[in-house]
Amino acid sequence: MGRIVEKYGIAPMEALESYLHSEAYRMYLDPELEMLEFSPAGIFDMWESEQVTGDPRNSLYIRRDECA
Repeated sequence: MGRIVEKYGIAPMEALESYLHSEAYRMYLDPELEMLEFSPAGIFDMWESEQVTGDPRNSLYIRRDECA
């Protein structure tokens, strides 16, 4: 949550709540997606993509995997 706090200047609890209620977090927890190995930067990018576009799948980390 540190990246959210640093970039957006919101309180840590607000950042945590935002992440826990996101689709990015639900995707992270889905064992079929095997995302537990994603870096914190990748998870942040998914969350941020969801905030900007409405869909965490627009993250460069996910699209890069699809192009490989």
